[in-house]
Amino acid sequence: MNFVEELRWRGMIQEIMPGTEEQLQKELTSGYVGIDPTADSLHIGHLVSVMILKHFQRAGHRPIALVGGATGMIGDPSMKSQERKLLDEETLRHNQEAIKKQLAKFLDFESDKPNAALLVNNYDWMKDISFLEFIRDIGKHITVNYMMAKDSVKKRLSGESSEGMSFTEFSYQLMQGYDYLHLYSDYGCKIQMGGSDQWGNITTGSELIRRKVGGEAFALVCPLITKADGTKFGKTESGNVWLERRYTSPYKFYQFWLNVSDADAEKYIKIFTALSKDEIDALVKEQEAAPHLRPLQKRLAKEITVMVHSVEDYEAAVSASNILFGNSTADELKSLDEETLLQVFEGVPQFEISKDELSAGIKAIDLLTEKASVFPSKGEMRKTTQAGGVMINKAKLEDQDTLIDASYLIGGKYILAQKGKKNYFLLIVK
Repeated sequence: MNFVEELRWRGMIQEIMPGTEEQLQKELTSGYVGIDPTADSLHIGHLVSVMILKHFQRAGHRPIALVGGATGMIGDPSMKSQERKLLDEETLRHNQEAIKKQLAKFLDFESDKPNAALLVNNYDWMKDISFLEFIRDIGKHITVNYMMAKDSVKKRLSGESSEGMSFTEFSYQLMQGYDYLHLYSDYGCKIQMGGSDQWGNITTGSELIRRKVGGEAFALVCPLITKADGTKFGKTESGNVWLERRYTSPYKFYQFWLNVSDADAEKYIKIFTALSKDEIDALVKEQEAAPHLRPLQKRLAKEITVMVHSVEDYEAAVSASNILFGNSTADELKSLDEETLLQVFEGVPQFEISKDELSAGIKAIDLLTEKASVFPSKGEMRKTTQAGGVMINKAKLEDQDTLIDASYLIGGKYILAQKGKKNYFLLIVK
């Protein structure tokens, strides 16, 4: 597999340094991507770089994931309007371990092959370097003029709301350059990859390698991913979409991908899956023939949910989705855990019912009119029930006088009422 060709048809190359493709065709090459460890989980904004490493390993090369423990203590100024909070070593180490577990779902760290993935932390080689050593051995090779010419610096200094840039942040590109030099010297790493906002920092590294040791090192960056409407990819109203289930549940994760637009689905399925060109082309044709069936979104959501979570989590997410949008059963509803149940019915009208009232049983018609205002009147409730339009826990209500008691509770706490096909009401029993 030709790595550069693979990325090219997937739309994952923005800029590439001359000679990069030739180097990768010549020999097994080590290449790295830097990952910011400011949280103990990656989010989907990191996934482009992670997928680049995955394709890199699939092409027979050795991927190196660099966790920026040292640079994370400083904060990259690229495209940022203000300085970030600095982290202590204990937090950074915890974050590193959590991130490695997530990366292991994409990369093979355990193989005995020469292209087994590596995880390194730049804190390990930065922590013992003195300031004097750094400015003497590294700083003298890169001029201030060269650093000032970088877009990441220029944009930060010229920004209207900018308060300037601290020396700490200004030194970031030198530190990232030193990372590249260290990996070049110790691991034979000859290519650094990342998002296009990193181009300035990456080329500073290859320039440092050239000036300090006379070596040749390469660079490749992918475009920053946006939605079809031009807005930023990966953010929702509630914030980042995380890979860690404690922050974003598998159901919400699956729903994010399932709900992308047709244009985005066609772009994302190339970037965020390892499906072949033929498979993707076939899916695109299916989508064109029957867009309402959304085969692109369904396959994208499946591939990425299985990759990040598991087949079981994917199947549970599909079942949960069917409860709202498909012909699911009472058994499927009862199999939901409380967290997923509440996420599925987030935003639907909710009513609180006393547990005491249910102990002896209460007629459905009284429950859904007097105790919970699902229906404005008993007459409407009767009429809808007779027409087969009332469901309790996804089972059709045959008689409005049916006694509803504690045996109907889902998880000992909830009853789901449905009026017609799309109107749901959640009764919370306390």
